[in-house]
Amino acid sequence: MKSAESDEVSSGSSRDTHRKWRTEFLSRLRTAGLHQEMVVQGKTKTTYVLLSAPWNVLCYYAEEISVRVPLQAVTTPISIWSEKILEKLHIPNIMAQDVPNLPPDYYTCQFRSNKLERFLGHENKDTFFKTTQRHQILYEILARTPYGSLKRGEVGIGRLVSEHVLTAAFPLHETPVDPQSLNMRQILHHYWARWACWRKYQPLDHIREYFGEKIALYFAWLGFYTGWLLPAAVVGFIIFLFGIWLMVTDVAAEELCTSGDTFVMCPLCNICRYWNLSSICYTYKAGLLFDNGGTVFFSIFMSLWAVTFLEYWKRTSSILSHRWDCSEFEEIEERPRPEFTALAPMTVRNPVTGAEEPYFPETQRLSRTLTGNMVIILMVSQWISISQLLRKHQLSQKFQNQFFSAGRIASLTGSMLNLLVILLLSRLYTYLAQILTRWEMHRTQTKYEDAFILKVFIFQFVNFYSSPVYIAFFKGRFVGYPGKYNTLLGIRNEDCGASGCLIELAQELLVIMVGKQVISNIQEFVLPKLKAWWHRRKLKPAPSQEVIDEPDSEPGLSPWEANYQLLVCEGLFDEYLEMVLQFGFITIFVAACPLAPLFALINNWVEVRLDAQKFVCEYRRPVVERAQDIGIWLTILKFISYLAVITNAFLIAFTSDFLPRLFYRYTTGGMRGYVNFTLSVAPANYTQSHMTCRYRGLKDDKGQPTQDYYHLLAIRLSFVIIFEHVVLLIGRIIDWMVPDIPEEVEIKVKREHYMAKEALAENQAKTSHPNVFF
Repeated sequence: MKSAESDEVSSGSSRDTHRKWRTEFLSRLRTAGLHQEMVVQGKTKTTYVLLSAPWNVLCYYAEEISVRVPLQAVTTPISIWSEKILEKLHIPNIMAQDVPNLPPDYYTCQFRSNKLERFLGHENKDTFFKTTQRHQILYEILARTPYGSLKRGEVGIGRLVSEHVLTAAFPLHETPVDPQSLNMRQILHHYWARWACWRKYQPLDHIREYFGEKIALYFAWLGFYTGWLLPAAVVGFIIFLFGIWLMVTDVAAEELCTSGDTFVMCPLCNICRYWNLSSICYTYKAGLLFDNGGTVFFSIFMSLWAVTFLEYWKRTSSILSHRWDCSEFEEIEERPRPEFTALAPMTVRNPVTGAEEPYFPETQRLSRTLTGNMVIILMVSQWISISQLLRKHQLSQKFQNQFFSAGRIASLTGSMLNLLVILLLSRLYTYLAQILTRWEMHRTQTKYEDAFILKVFIFQFVNFYSSPVYIAFFKGRFVGYPGKYNTLLGIRNEDCGASGCLIELAQELLVIMVGKQVISNIQEFVLPKLKAWWHRRKLKPAPSQEVIDEPDSEPGLSPWEANYQLLVCEGLFDEYLEMVLQFGFITIFVAACPLAPLFALINNWVEVRLDAQKFVCEYRRPVVERAQDIGIWLTILKFISYLAVITNAFLIAFTSDFLPRLFYRYTTGGMRGYVNFTLSVAPANYTQSHMTCRYRGLKDDKGQPTQDYYHLLAIRLSFVIIFEHVVLLIGRIIDWMVPDIPEEVEIKVKREHYMAKEALAENQAKTSHPNVFF
């Protein structure tokens, strides 16, 4: 564990205060029993304080924070679900790899110093506590040690770093000791972070051993999600091939392409000309790639896939949390955030600890939270939607005034510009969410993170999905008819292209989803290297211009200097948010784009290695954090999976041509004449010549809905109700059939409890007096 301090401060008074705080803090750490070694780096005048804890301090705090230690080795081999499937099918497993130094699995219980002889490995004090447990204990001491007034919240390393009294505090990465063997960091680099490992299983137990449970659970979830994307991508690709076959064999498409001058369409704008429906032959056929009967099956499949995926992830999460000793993990009484302690207007006595702690009145926090929610509602309901939709409408009109085929160019250009606006606004919304969450004054880091995650998700949900929702459910719904077109602010309402809204929706999804993934991956690959280069340039007088990917490969630096030159770990928020938004794209709008899971799968193969490289090679080693699951993100994923069922039901019923085609085939016995069925004749007072024109819709010559329109409307509403209830019912059945905790895990838990009770009873009988360590 190491912290670094700099003597560069802005004024003499603050410099003296900071020096006093540093001196007091280090003095109290020595009183707590920590060993300190100070190293001054001459060129940058940076003082490094190397901290370590002796055995008696480790034992005292291990018991206080409920560190779990081994009782007996688990002999049951660890198995992977995909490995079992491939073995049953007698298919060679190309994803398996033999990673050295596999961390053993143990039955464990909470550490007790008076039962030390019952724990495995108690003879060797240097290796009894794992490195991550030592880091956890050291950071616990750092976080609770005061350096000033307790009433002013002058406690802990977190506030010292935030006040720039200390520049950093972090555990060291492992350094090579024996050239003949690899340490854990080198193993992770060789068997996980390299691009050559893209098709191999992730060494999750090694990740947990080195980075802790919270980070390991993220990579476990990401790998599990990526594996489940494979069957979804295969089915989606088959549906896409089915659409290609329909392009060649569809009767309605053949009828439209050979219609010639039969269907003369009304102008698309006030100064546009009449045009023939046969001119959109290729566009209409392209629409069949995404709008066909197969998409209905795929929507049902993906809705059930999402529910099943989440249920099996809960099983996997329970397996991992037990194996990693987190199944009974309960967060101890959380300390107030450093920022909260600095800004809280008063102090009160904590009913749990009895200590005076900073306090912020709940009524004020509630009023601030309500105000923040009002800001969110205003932002998401007005500014984003109206500005983007009017801009897209004006672009479409501009191109359509020049030539008809440019409508598709306008739509594509609008989608690309929309992506750029979305990416810019996403930065703004994250910054705004940070301001609002800080203003709400949440006491603990957990409450702060949950509130921040929820705000950012709402902002980003509307930011990324408002345009697809508009195209899917609003565009072309309120156009009117020739002679009586509806307008908004004097501008004619935007209509779908001649080939329908679904192909525009597919285009929008592909541009936003794939474009965001490409840009994000480029940023994740380039930005850390640029940041590392700039960080080293600031720290060293003569920096090396080369960014080294191989860990610990830069010569001439001590381990603490090399670690200090790495980037601060930015946490997992951005990684989770990116994947959750992707999950929404492949479930909420999957009826419009069956290729979405395939693009998500390709992206995630790249994402795993990019994230692995950042954590192993480019980030400082983060402090270990324990966790049972992925937290509030699981609740958000459940919300998206339920929303996807409703969205796909309405998408198929009201945007797709599936139900009109089904209705026409049922009433006429075939598809001949379907194109004519979908077109209405413009009112006589619209045309200024004897020429009649057609437009899309089921209306009579007066612009009123026909009887077929109301029949089809009833069918659509019935379909929504039936689709929703059937899919949700099957999802409930899957939820009931798949228990959250596997039976073998329940048996292991009971076995572990039994062994802990036996150890307690036996030690109580043997021990005559307890050993107290400090």
